[in-house]
Amino acid sequence: MTERLFEGADWDFHTLQRITDACEEVAFKDLGLDVYPNQIEVITAEQMLDAYSSVGMPLFYKHWSFGKQFAYHEASYRKGLMGLAYEIVINSSPCISYLMEENTATMQTLVIAHAAFGHNHFFKNNYLFKQWTDADGILDYLDFAKNYVMQCEERYGRTEVERTLDAAHALMSHGIDRYPGKKKLDLREEEKRAGRRRQHEEEVFNDLWRTVPKGASKTRSAISLERRRKLLGLPQENLLYFLEKSAPRLAPWQRELLRIVRHIAQYFYPQSQTKVMNEGTATYVHYRIMTKLHQQGRITDGNFLEFLGSHTNVVFQPEFDDQRFSGFNPYALGFAMMQDIERIVTRPEDEDREWFPDIAGKNDVMGVLRDVWANYRDESFIAQFLSPKLMRQLRMFHLHDDPEERAGIRVDAIHDERGFRRVRRELARQHDVGYIDANIEVVDVDLSGDRRLILHHHVIKGAQLNETDAKRVLQHLADLWTYDVALIEVDANDKVLREYVVSPRPIPAAA
Repeated sequence: MTERLFEGADWDFHTLQRITDACEEVAFKDLGLDVYPNQIEVITAEQMLDAYSSVGMPLFYKHWSFGKQFAYHEASYRKGLMGLAYEIVINSSPCISYLMEENTATMQTLVIAHAAFGHNHFFKNNYLFKQWTDADGILDYLDFAKNYVMQCEERYGRTEVERTLDAAHALMSHGIDRYPGKKKLDLREEEKRAGRRRQHEEEVFNDLWRTVPKGASKTRSAISLERRRKLLGLPQENLLYFLEKSAPRLAPWQRELLRIVRHIAQYFYPQSQTKVMNEGTATYVHYRIMTKLHQQGRITDGNFLEFLGSHTNVVFQPEFDDQRFSGFNPYALGFAMMQDIERIVTRPEDEDREWFPDIAGKNDVMGVLRDVWANYRDESFIAQFLSPKLMRQLRMFHLHDDPEERAGIRVDAIHDERGFRRVRRELARQHDVGYIDANIEVVDVDLSGDRRLILHHHVIKGAQLNETDAKRVLQHLADLWTYDVALIEVDANDKVLREYVVSPRPIPAAA
């Protein structure tokens, strides 16, 4: 008889080791996973809340917004209004998975299978993470960032540091490089070069601003548009990078803070594009591992029922007319698509053979899934692998709502071939960062005049910025630039739809 991994709900560290070894055996032998070395950390509920509030990064530098989030989540948790994060796992080598000490042995097994093997495999093998992240250097860089922020607070004051970080955080989603082709970031080398880089950038910065004409007789035409754009690297979509390199009055330590925030934003960039795939992969992996452990007799029927209760809650998808509906649950959609691919590969129907000729009936489930996990992101994954059968199962349809049309809201896609393709295309588009994120870039600077910074927002399908949010973020941008900032919203024909102009706030006098 196979030895049980544990009895009842209690566990100790020897139990965790047995659980990890058992999960690893299934992950390697049955699923063929390839993971970073694992590091398992056991933390309290309060520490989990702290980590959750710090954007899931327990080694992050300190900032007042994290404390605000902690207080909010702690109050909600104590009142029973929310549960804790299902798991927290860091995309690093070793891959760090956090287990809450209050969990039962069954839940510890579930989290280890989900995070230490499911997420871990996805982090190591997906092309976006390979392209944009540095798993070997992120922990050292976070430690460097935390210490650097503390040093700046001691030297320049917490208020000044927080003011810069507030502005950088407001611009964080516009502080990333969105397209491939640039050299992959080496975070360990970044830390080593910090001092040399700041000295070099100050020299380059001085050369740039020495080209600005002086004197009242000079006009803007003194520096041609082409010359300005070349000097400033315009157009530039990465606003933090532009400010770090070109803002005229930032101190070297402020530029380094912008760089730190920019690197952290870039680190998270692949996760925003792979939420469905990442959670779907981890959920599918934990389901396969837990099922195998039950089949082997290493966990009891009671343990498996406890697991199924938690798993069912995770993949619950409210109906469209349910008050709880707020879109598709990424765990539910991702897991359903992974299971559907398994069905297509092993038990295809005629419809599947028509829609998915490359994988239907291939009978190599894990080979197909490992290839999918490595080579797709949410948008392309949905566009390629969402099947008509699953669309019918999830009762998907598409509503057309154009305020310029008198017809109002109407059902635009139903369950026929054209409708399936339309639904799949529209759902994929909702996960395309190029479509859902505002396309804002710096296009010009009035170097010879008032040095106003000019940005364009290219509006897609009439989706303009929220006025209140736009002004708040532009205020932070103007504070960093230290001159006026103008944001112009333009449509596909370059017609100006709206313009915002914001001036920098005066810097408060030191106490």
